[in-house]
Amino acid sequence: MELNFQNTNIELVKWLTTLDDKSLIQKILDLRKPETKDWWNEISDLEKESIEKGLSDADNGKLNPHSEARQTYEKWL
Repeated sequence: MELNFQNTNIELVKWLTTLDDKSLIQKILDLRKPETKDWWNEISDLEKESIEKGLSDADNGKLNPHSEARQTYEKWL
């Protein structure tokens, strides 16, 4: 298994050295960049508002105990 992996790496390096397409090279380089997307930027405005309302409610002590929530939503759990 390790030998096959090493052969694949060697073949990939050989292929990379023959590339002359700058856009393809850039795409390959971009793969090396870490994923830096912030989930907050990926959710809808309605979801953001809901989260902000929940945080505000929590800050103002408007919380329900877990047991009450469990009782309310028991049929779906």
